[in-house]
Amino acid sequence: MTAIKWGIIGCGAVTEKKSGQAYNKIDDSKLVAVMRRDAEKAADYAQRHHVDRWYSDADELLNDPEVNAVSIATPPDSHLEYAKRAIAKGLNVYVEKPVTRNAAEAQAMADAVHAADAKLTVAHYRRALPMFLHVKKLIDTNAIGDIRTVQIRMWQSPRPKLVEQSAPNWRLQPEVSGGGYFHDLAPHQLDLMLYFFGEPAVYSGYSLNQGGFSPADDHVTGQIIFKNKIVVDGSWCFNVAKTEIIDRCEIVGTNGKITFPFFGNFVTCKIGEEEETVEFVQPEHIQQPMITRIVAYFKGEGPNPCTIDEAVVLMKIMDAFTLQHKL
Repeated sequence: MTAIKWGIIGCGAVTEKKSGQAYNKIDDSKLVAVMRRDAEKAADYAQRHHVDRWYSDADELLNDPEVNAVSIATPPDSHLEYAKRAIAKGLNVYVEKPVTRNAAEAQAMADAVHAADAKLTVAHYRRALPMFLHVKKLIDTNAIGDIRTVQIRMWQSPRPKLVEQSAPNWRLQPEVSGGGYFHDLAPHQLDLMLYFFGEPAVYSGYSLNQGGFSPADDHVTGQIIFKNKIVVDGSWCFNVAKTEIIDRCEIVGTNGKITFPFFGNFVTCKIGEEEETVEFVQPEHIQQPMITRIVAYFKGEGPNPCTIDEAVVLMKIMDAFTLQHKL
């Protein structure tokens, strides 16, 4: 395969800046078709972004003879079905996060990938961002000694600025999203924990709806113990006062601490009394570094930057946090 010709299923807000334009800024990659059920919006997207063809039916895009890779950017309730249909057509697949609504659906996707020996990558794109590669390097070089504990705090108001507030808000419809804001934001954070620390040994948590602002739970807490004995404690609350909003990860070791936000642009490393903060400029299109790696993978020139099997483990953790002890 000499060039990757992309089609987007679900050319909504997430593709406007984060990914859609990136497909045309990578060697041997081009966005040739988009699909959205609203034909007027699909046509508008294609015109604004200079895309050759648009469709309002997913099957028409999947049957486009030029398309050899599909980006699935719809809400999570349709990810499994579209992925299976794309795999059946022999297409390469890139799936937005969360990969599915739950672990059972993720495993069904994995089964389809393995049965067809297909290529599918999950959009845990923070793995490719320089900021988080810097964190990984600090961990891998033992900069803060042996890591003992990791503390994640993601506390936001009932209408977090980190999340696009659409109407209707499908993110707060568990039958569509799998849960609430936790299902939208936590995949980025928990996937990085897997990327940094490897295979988990045990995990459990609790989930509840404290505020009653929507059908979705707004408070989740969970713990992961990795096989290397690193412990991760996480707290996600989406009903705090604006004055208490926080996005912070602290990785604490025997010699120091690494601190960073998941949705920010700096990493602080403190060793003894010495402290250094490195600031980063995020890419214009946040998914472009990941898509660059995916293009290489689809062409047979590199490894899969995030496999469906890794995403299955992530979804098992999320299920454990939100379904195991639901209050």
